[in-house]
Amino acid sequence: MARIKVSVEKIDGYCNLPVQVGDFFYIEDSKLIVPDGQHVCIWALQSMMPIFPILNERDRLEEGHWVKTVKNFVCPDPKGLVHYRLEIED
Repeated sequence: MARIKVSVEKIDGYCNLPVQVGDFFYIEDSKLIVPDGQHVCIWALQSMMPIFPILNERDRLEEGHWVKTVKNFVCPDPKGLVHYRLEIED
């Protein structure tokens, strides 16, 4: 699987974890790589997890497939509203 960088782009609510704008982590194969001093919300992570494998295949998907347009993800906590950016690094 390609290396996926997930970074906090903005926060429209309150995150008690705390994550900060600019924080990031990587998904690489089955590894979760988190830089020292940063955090990953398990609830946000578990809601993103179904998209990671299919992001890896997006170049093989038919034109117009919804996955080809996915670049951002919003935390499922309605009070947190943390916006994450998903980037594939080859």
